Amino acid sequence: MATRSAALKLDWAKVTTSLGLRGQTVTGLQAFKKRNDDARRKLQLLQEQATTVDFAQYRSVLKNQAVVDEIEKRFNAFKPATYDVGRQLKAIEAFEVEAVRNAEATKQKVDLELQDLEKTLRNIETARPFEELTVDEVAAAEPSIDEKTAKLVSKGRWSVPGYKEKFGDLSIL
Repeated sequence: MATRSAALKLDWAKVTTSLGLRGQTVTGLQAFKKRNDDARRKLQLLQEQATTVDFAQYRSVLKNQAVVDEIEKRFNAFKPATYDVGRQLKAIEAFEVEAVRNAEATKQKVDLELQDLEKTLRNIETARPFEELTVDEVAAAEPSIDEKTAKLVSKGRWSVPGYKEKFGDLSIL
């Protein structure tokens, strides 16, 4: 009974959001939750049904006692079918393995992204203000600037296309 109460207390939405799960993992968890809810509902309906039959009451009401005797004989001979739940347990285990694998893959991606973001943040925090940078430092950080400038100068162009439109005309009159 402890597992039932734990399953009832589990906040499924919080599991996916707090762990940052996405994609196939979330879809699998939602499908599992739906199957769990359906099974719990069916179990409750079955538990609410009466399980005893009062044959003495039927004998006192019905005139044909042979019918009641026949039904009672068949009722007492009835053995409920038993099911091998091994297949379902294997499916659950396979789902669990896949969910763990997806969670580990998601965790690795998130860890790599966090490392990259931390590195970017350190670069931003330790960077000098743009105004303090020299032309040589900017060119060293982005070599394509020197290449583009050299190409423009070799073609006899001394202004950068689109500069005036973006920054206005800064020429001295």
